[in-house]
Amino acid sequence: MLTYGPSHLKSPAPIDAIAALRETEAFWSAWSSRCTYRGEWGEAVMRSLITLKALTFEPTGGIVAAATTSLPEELGGERNWDYRICWLRDATLTLLAMMGAGYFEEAGAWRDWLHRAVAGSPEQIQIMYGLAGERRLDEWVIPWLPGYQGAAPVRVGNAAADQLQLDVYGEVMDALHHAREGGLSAAPASWTLQVNLVEHIAEIWHEPDEGIWEVRGGRRQFTFSKVMAWVALDRAVRDAEAFDLPGPLDHWRKVRDQIHATVCAEGYNPRKQAFVQSFGSEDLDASLLMIPLVGFLPHEDPRIRSTVEAIQNELMAHGFVLRYRTETGADGLPPGEGAFLACSFWLADCLHMQGRIAEARMMFERLLSLRNDVGLLSEEYDPRAGRLVGNFPQAFSHIALISTAMNLSTLHTGPAKQRQDGGKN
Repeated sequence: MLTYGPSHLKSPAPIDAIAALRETEAFWSAWSSRCTYRGEWGEAVMRSLITLKALTFEPTGGIVAAATTSLPEELGGERNWDYRICWLRDATLTLLAMMGAGYFEEAGAWRDWLHRAVAGSPEQIQIMYGLAGERRLDEWVIPWLPGYQGAAPVRVGNAAADQLQLDVYGEVMDALHHAREGGLSAAPASWTLQVNLVEHIAEIWHEPDEGIWEVRGGRRQFTFSKVMAWVALDRAVRDAEAFDLPGPLDHWRKVRDQIHATVCAEGYNPRKQAFVQSFGSEDLDASLLMIPLVGFLPHEDPRIRSTVEAIQNELMAHGFVLRYRTETGADGLPPGEGAFLACSFWLADCLHMQGRIAEARMMFERLLSLRNDVGLLSEEYDPRAGRLVGNFPQAFSHIALISTAMNLSTLHTGPAKQRQDGGKN
């Protein structure tokens, strides 16, 4: 039991620790009993849902990426970031995970936080915000701290907040699309916001950006960014068609088709027989496993099959998936990091969609085995050291776990199917 109070005020009243413990146990027992998920791996799904709830700031509904800062992605390295911030990139999968497990109140709170955070001028949208929607997240270093096991620097704030990352427009539009389809009551001026966002991405989709991995080595024409720009246009068209909402549909369809054609022409490398990290590159990127998951191309498309195979051949390390090869220097940082757990979950999703059920389940079970003694995951896993690395517990990893469990479960229509259906044109 700990208490805290400002030194100039009277000491706070003592806490009855036993009563507080009972109250806490009663809350979590009641909350857990609301879960409607009845598919396989129920214990792992429930633990991950509890983790997302614990990372939620109740007054606003915002969910931080992790509860820590500067736990290293490479032991002893400098890939140390502050994750006590809310990323827009988590929007759709968080929403689908919550709704898929029956937590519509939490899904609505997250949607409302998302709506408030991005409201305003679309060109001022950030890729991350504070728990209450704070925009200023200046990054600075604490020089007097040695870092976790000597991994320095220790950072507070995140300079990536000022980056251009086109994929977040797709995530926001997709999340609001699924919220509407899922029956969540529309937030005030929601469609006006969506129209403004899609009009803006229709103007800037062709620009280079820092991409999903928030590189610090300069902007590029990242393929996944363009895919998600297509998602933004596609979901706007679908919402307008399904819910009779006003908008310049012919223009949106034209831009959507233009983006699709550009990605297929410039993002696919025929010599590599794979979609590549950026236009004109030969480097692979695990984010491209999301192409069939968001409905951009069907999973049976030969370009998707060959991309999955290429990633398995070139981006696997000891049975897990790397984001990309850091040796290329594209991210502007020294090479070296662990396997990114969310990417490994995405591979399991793709294998399952392709009918490779045994491989998908094996991959998923391998990932589940990485959880610690209370079922928690960090952002990455170091297969050489045999341990979790990166900030902890990591919301993105647990969101991916829930999503993959729902995708693989025979009793559930998973997020991949829902996003695929959302992408038909």
